[in-house]
Amino acid sequence: MLKALISAFRTPDLRRKLLFTMMIMVIYRLGTFVPAPFVSYKNVQICLDEAGQADLLTMINMFSGGGMLQLSVFALGIMPYITASIIVQLMRVVIPRFEELHKEGQTGQAKLTEYTRYLTIFLAILQASAIMASANRGLFPGCSVSPIPNSSALVLIIAILTVTAGTALIMWLAELITERGIGNGMSLLIFTGIAASFPTMLATVSRSDGGVSRVLLVLGMFLAITLVVVFVEQCQRRIPVQYAKRVVGRRTYGGTSTYIPIKINMANVIPVIFASSILSLPQMISQFGDQNSKFAQWVSANFNYSSLWYLLAYMALIIFFAFFYTSITFNPEEVADNMKRYGGFVPGIRAGKPTADYLRYVINRINWVGALYLAIVAMIPHVVFTQMGVQGMSFGGTSIIILVGVGLQTVKDVDAQLQQRHYEGFLR
Repeated sequence: MLKALISAFRTPDLRRKLLFTMMIMVIYRLGTFVPAPFVSYKNVQICLDEAGQADLLTMINMFSGGGMLQLSVFALGIMPYITASIIVQLMRVVIPRFEELHKEGQTGQAKLTEYTRYLTIFLAILQASAIMASANRGLFPGCSVSPIPNSSALVLIIAILTVTAGTALIMWLAELITERGIGNGMSLLIFTGIAASFPTMLATVSRSDGGVSRVLLVLGMFLAITLVVVFVEQCQRRIPVQYAKRVVGRRTYGGTSTYIPIKINMANVIPVIFASSILSLPQMISQFGDQNSKFAQWVSANFNYSSLWYLLAYMALIIFFAFFYTSITFNPEEVADNMKRYGGFVPGIRAGKPTADYLRYVINRINWVGALYLAIVAMIPHVVFTQMGVQGMSFGGTSIIILVGVGLQTVKDVDAQLQQRHYEGFLR
C-alpha cells in the first residue's frame, strides 16, 4: 500500500488531484474556526464549558466538524446539502417529473442537481435562522453569558446570511472535489468533519474516571467495530444473470453471464440519520419551552440516551427506515424489465414479474441482516459511553460506518486511477 501511495504521488496528474483534495479539506477545517459576524468567540467557549453539548445537536455538530457549537461561518457544515439530496431522491416517488428527469441521463441529472442546490440554500436559511435565534437561549442551556451580545434584528440577519453563504461555499467546495479531485466531495467533507472530532472524543473519555484504561477500552471497541464494518460493507449477495444469444445480421450478441451485486447494507447510514433526527424532535421542542413543564420533564425522563424506551425506539426506527429507504432506491420491477428488454434472466426464474418477485424476496431477507447490523453497530458505542457516564458523545457507530465507507471508496478511486496508468494499486 505504501508503494502504491508513493506511485500515486509520482504521477503528476494524480498528485495534483490528491493535493487539490487535501487543500479543500484544509480550507473546510479552517472555516469551522472562523466565528460568524457579531459572535463572541470567548463567550461561546465559556458556554461550551458551562453547558456542554446539547444532545439534539450532537449529530449535526459532528457532521459540521464542531463548527455548529462554535457558531462559525461553517456552522451548518454539509448537512443542508445532505438533507436536500435525500429529499430530492425521495421526491422521485412522489413527483413523476423527478422520476422522468432521473431517467433522462446526464441532462436530467443536471436538472436534479440544480433543484438540490436551490433546496440546499432554502434549508440553510431555515437552519441558520433557528441556530442564530436560539444562540442566546436554547442552544446553550444554562449559560451565564450571551454568545451574541448584541442580538438585534439586523445583527441576526447579517449572521444568518453569512452562515447561509458559508453553506453555499461548502457545497461549491464539495462539487470542486468531485470534479477536479479524488472521490466524492460531499463524502470527503463529511469524513473530514467526523475525523476531526475523534481526538476531542478521546480527550473527553480520558478526563472521565478510569483515564488511560478507558481510552484503551474505547480504542479496542472502535477497532473491533471497524473490522466488522469493513467485512459487512464489502459483503455482497450476487444474483447470477444469464443473457441469451441474439443474432442481428451476421453478428451474435449476448450469451454472457454476469450478476447483480446486492449489498447487505443497501441503505448505508441514512436510516441512522433519519432515526436520530426524529428522536431529537421532542428534545428540541422541550428546549425552547418551559423547562419545568410536564412535557419537558417527561421528555427528559424518557428521551435521554440512557433510557430503555429511547434505545428501543432508536432500534425500531433504524430497522423501519432501512426497509423504507431501500424500497425507494431499489426498484425490482425496473431491474426485471431492463433484464427482460435485453434478453437477461435469472437461471431457474422466468423473466418479468417472477424475476421481480424473486428480487424483492432476496432483498427483504438481506434487509433484515443489514438493518440489524446498522442498529447494533449504532447502539454499541452509545451504550458503552452511557455506562461510562460520558454524555453528549457524538462519535459512535455511525461515525465509524461513514469513516470506513468513505475510506474504502476513496482507496478504490485512487486504485482505479493507478490501474489506468499501469501501476500496482492499493487493493492488490
